[in-house]
Amino acid sequence: MSKQRKRFPRKTMLVIYIYILLLLLVLVTAASYTWFSLSRTPRVSDMYLFINSPSGLEISADPLAKEWQLQLDFRDMAEETSPLRPITWSERDQRFYAARYGMDGRLHSYDSWEPLTDERNANKDNLDGYYIKATFYARSQQAETVSLSPAVEVEEGIEGAGTYVIGTPVWDDQQILHNDGGQGAQCAIRIGIRITPVDDQGVPREGEEPRFLIYEPNSDAHMDGTQGYVPTPGIHDTPTLVPEDRLILQSASTWTEAYPVERDVVIKDLGAFQSQPRLFSLQPGEMVRLDLYVWLEGQDVDCTNQITQAQILACIQLATETSGQSGMQPIE
Repeated sequence: MSKQRKRFPRKTMLVIYIYILLLLLVLVTAASYTWFSLSRTPRVSDMYLFINSPSGLEISADPLAKEWQLQLDFRDMAEETSPLRPITWSERDQRFYAARYGMDGRLHSYDSWEPLTDERNANKDNLDGYYIKATFYARSQQAETVSLSPAVEVEEGIEGAGTYVIGTPVWDDQQILHNDGGQGAQCAIRIGIRITPVDDQGVPREGEEPRFLIYEPNSDAHMDGTQGYVPTPGIHDTPTLVPEDRLILQSASTWTEAYPVERDVVIKDLGAFQSQPRLFSLQPGEMVRLDLYVWLEGQDVDCTNQITQAQILACIQLATETSGQSGMQPIE
């Protein structure tokens, strides 16, 4: 007896084809769009970020503190459970925005954005948490120009100092080598610095507007292996997130295994600044407030779904130049 194939009505087959087509569209979109969603978002505990200052420039999380310091641990100023999710900076509106997603996982049109605020979205351990913010103050008793310190290698490249962002080397007992904990997220990280002149009580000085600068580490490295800087456009038809004179670019910082391989040792190759890293100038007795923002830039070409989680090692170090120096000196 011959078997007869079960035939679906044409209308049913059409519905099945439509569902398959929609599924394929979702898969293609999810694999290609920027603005990824991490399955495990980076958190402050994964970002070993330190703020270092040279002698002569004092820093403090409290403008009225009796004792000022030369180093601050970012984790002391923000909750360790605070996540990072893709957002973007709007120079026009002077605020951050998040993308809105549809039920199928795709981005809504680019004219639909969710405005964010520090009060609701910074340092939050819930679905409202998108970025990290820390505030500290800097002062000096002499006239100084303050910049980000260049990254310098110490101990033959095993350790590094200065300013850089790098994927954390994560030891794998099975493979007996290190994996890149950053998984490429270090290429999409941005650090914004809002600089506000304040009086000795920490109150903004009248008539002096704050400036917002963006530090872009690993600016010439990309997840697909290509090299070269690609400008990150703003969502309001600007070619870059902030004007180029307020954009601090640094070439890629990487690491390689030592030879022979050691669990606690990797060799760092740290990036160099590709633009002027100057931040602000101080006269004797002056003080500024520094609002430091860390986020994943959704408009970056490397902010893709290839990243599933991220562990980042970052260091922010300040360098000073006084009238008695011929130029900026690296900080050892």
